[in-house]
Amino acid sequence: MNRRSFLLASSAMALAPQLASAQGAQITGAGASFPNPVYQKWGEAGKAATGISLNYQSVGSGAGINQIKNRTVDFGATDAPLTQAQLDEANLMQFPSVMGSLVPIVNIPGVENEAMKLTGELIAEIYMGKVTKWNDPRIVEMNPGLTLPNLAIAPAYRADGSGTTFVWVSYLAAVSPEWKEKVGVGTSVRFPTGTGARGNEGVAGTVKNIRGAIGYVENAYAITNKLVTTQLRNKAGHFVKPTQESFIAAASNADWTAPGMAASLIDQHGATSWPIVSPTFILLPKNPTDGTRSLNVMKFFDWAFKNGAALAQELEYIPLPGAVQNAIRAAWAKDVKVNGQSVWTN
Repeated sequence: MNRRSFLLASSAMALAPQLASAQGAQITGAGASFPNPVYQKWGEAGKAATGISLNYQSVGSGAGINQIKNRTVDFGATDAPLTQAQLDEANLMQFPSVMGSLVPIVNIPGVENEAMKLTGELIAEIYMGKVTKWNDPRIVEMNPGLTLPNLAIAPAYRADGSGTTFVWVSYLAAVSPEWKEKVGVGTSVRFPTGTGARGNEGVAGTVKNIRGAIGYVENAYAITNKLVTTQLRNKAGHFVKPTQESFIAAASNADWTAPGMAASLIDQHGATSWPIVSPTFILLPKNPTDGTRSLNVMKFFDWAFKNGAALAQELEYIPLPGAVQNAIRAAWAKDVKVNGQSVWTN
């Protein structure tokens, strides 16, 4: 082998690990099931474009928070945002990735999709065991065009620590003082009645399989499983259907200046606003042990922000405004460092 061939071969050998790393990079994440459908879609589409493979486990917000605190994944995901004190204690930064909506789902013979009208106050009474039959006079009065059966109501709820539950009970607490006082708000609460199931997937399956069931899921699960959703009365007193237009109307009120960018979109004003819309959040170590993996997480979400809006909207999620995306990139550059050097550079 002449000197030129030797040098070319040596260079190729030196570059091989770098090329393999770029083409075979993997990032791991775990947490909220609320955004799982869109994360899986982004993962499929983003792999070809970025070379980064996403391994995301839909295990619930509580488990995702624990895993990122223990640094067993590259990022955690939660629908229940951490407070600034919690973020500081765990040396984490938090940013929203997308917005989604929760919808009530029901399984009542003869009731078609979006035909039934419910209020948050009535749902709170159902989950407190005070309204037990679908032909309860209050439900019948609210739905004069429906024939409602003498069928027991079977509430379904999340059995695991869940950001979806946090959003759901935050809504019930906002509209029902009794719920706020007796049950409260959290990723896991003691539901007075009903059956628990794990994940949005579990609640969707439970409602689909039990006559008379009612539950709550992220809207994409209702669409994917062809479940029957209801109308809800919003803060303005109007009954609205769970549509992309009503979700966007609520999302337009977001205040992203809150600590940890934890904007609340529960029970927003507006004649056409859907009352249960929420951002979902990513948790990223500010002091990653592997700067390359951390950078790949940011590269993945940067790609999703730039290219994933249509995929999100197909599932009726709501993409973040451009100004919010730019604020997130600035936060990456400011907060995530290895040996004092920023991992992300704009």
